[in-house]
Amino acid sequence: MENSGQAFDVSLLKRLIAFAKPYKGIFIISLLSAILLSFFGVARPMLMQTAVDRYIVTKDLDGLMFFAMLMFGALIMEVLCQFSFILFSNMLGQDVIKDIRIKLFSKLLSFKMQYFDKASVGRLVTRSVSDVETIASIFSEGLFSIFSDLLKMAVVLGVMFYKSWDLTLIVLSIMPFVLYATRVFQKAMKKAFNEVRNQVANLNSFVQERITGMHIVQLFGREKIEYDNFIKINKEHQNAWLKTVWYNSIFFPIAELSSSITIGLIAWYGGLNAVVGDKVTLGMIFLFIELSQMLFRPLRQIADKFNTLQMGMVAANRVFGILDTEAHIQDAGKDVIRDFKGNISFKNVRFSYLPGEVILKNLSFDVKAGETVAIVGATGAGKSTIINLLGRFYEIDGGSICLDNVDIRSIQLADLRKKIAVVLQDVFLFADTIFNNITLNKPEVTIEEVVAAAKQIGLHEFFSSLPDGYNYNVKERGAMLSAGQRQLIAFLRAYITNPGILVLDEATSSIDSYSEQLLQDATKKITKGRTSIIIAHRLATIKKADRILVMDKGELVETGTHKELLKKENGYYRKLYDMQFAVEVVIED
Repeated sequence: MENSGQAFDVSLLKRLIAFAKPYKGIFIISLLSAILLSFFGVARPMLMQTAVDRYIVTKDLDGLMFFAMLMFGALIMEVLCQFSFILFSNMLGQDVIKDIRIKLFSKLLSFKMQYFDKASVGRLVTRSVSDVETIASIFSEGLFSIFSDLLKMAVVLGVMFYKSWDLTLIVLSIMPFVLYATRVFQKAMKKAFNEVRNQVANLNSFVQERITGMHIVQLFGREKIEYDNFIKINKEHQNAWLKTVWYNSIFFPIAELSSSITIGLIAWYGGLNAVVGDKVTLGMIFLFIELSQMLFRPLRQIADKFNTLQMGMVAANRVFGILDTEAHIQDAGKDVIRDFKGNISFKNVRFSYLPGEVILKNLSFDVKAGETVAIVGATGAGKSTIINLLGRFYEIDGGSICLDNVDIRSIQLADLRKKIAVVLQDVFLFADTIFNNITLNKPEVTIEEVVAAAKQIGLHEFFSSLPDGYNYNVKERGAMLSAGQRQLIAFLRAYITNPGILVLDEATSSIDSYSEQLLQDATKKITKGRTSIIIAHRLATIKKADRILVMDKGELVETGTHKELLKKENGYYRKLYDMQFAVEVVIED
């Protein structure tokens, strides 16, 4: 969606109103409160005029007391309507953004990994939190308030023309100037708020990335560089907000001056008529002064509320931009494999992350049920890509991937991913307990089942040794644990799902010997009798594999057992072994 510079986009507003349909009752109460607020607001100055002309000028104390009570009653009703309006319009706004936030998060969950490869996490957080929150102001402070103010202005003008058309024309003579200033102000603020939202997203993105990567910042001594970069981004953020301050500082004094000039003209013209004739009364002068303020005050407020409305519309534009993004994996599959064996088949698979940059080139191989296959190759050979494609985190460009002779695109996505468990090299843990990180908060998995599974693969003793055992909170991204300890949790997380296919991105090169031994023992038990694909980094794992797939630049160049491949004098695996793995043999010896 493109920003037009208009106060708001009607089509965008319709989409927002659609979210209010489930809350029709609250919507109607807010609307009625706004309408009644307008009429009770105008009733007070009209009662004031009557009180002045009939009872103050004539010194009728009893009549004055009666009208004072009426004015008090009108004031009470106005306060009640104001209370109802604020309460229900804010409730409506919060209900709407609750639903929008749920829909937005659901959309994010469905996006393919390629979307997150390109999207800034900070910007997505801004869209999901602050931008969605800003949308609430459209209902609580923008749309209904503007409607209420416009209705009040219409009622005020009607009363003014009914009472005195010449005093009304005096008031209206200032209006074109105020309306023009308001329109210019709205356009300028729309542009300014677009820039503000951009700078907020930039700031959030920068801070989020630097906090997440703080160890890299400090490790490479980039504190001064990142500090200077932050100063620059923060300054741009400040300048964006200062533009809105500048526009406000110009507009509101102009609006206030216009209001004061109008009061002076009413007092001058009305006073002259009251002295030399009986066309204008003292009460009518009071009435028009009050009504002119009720006319100009909403104009000033409408301009301010248009700011709020525009910020909400800009935020809605950005949020709907994500909701309208088509970047999810098509889940059109209907097949569910009941008696899953675990056969895998890649047939002429072609894939590229970016157009023209081919990663896999007509890749074909088969993995039999229960077989353990190791994939080896230099960095960038396409090993991790095979894992991503097997779980349909990315869509292939050509060829097919089949499980038990069924194309994975025809399998229900949820069923496909239930059958595959992946332990990645970089383990992600949530700021939660070990138990919840293992079960991922699945209510059907009990602590007894987790403990039993941990005992089966030899990890229970380790988890029990931690403070609070399985209830130990690992903090954000598992910061309280070592790399090896995080790997152990990932292993049990995968094992507890009882997958038909296990995929391991083996990463034991940077962990302690104790954790490595536990991982090796767990790997042996977890892969037994189960189809397993292991991206191998250690010679010990490669030797134990039933078969080895050797990758080079997206192609399968060799396949066989460790011994078979070593027999090839000029084979790619033999060269890779000599360069990468032979040193392990020396160390082991």
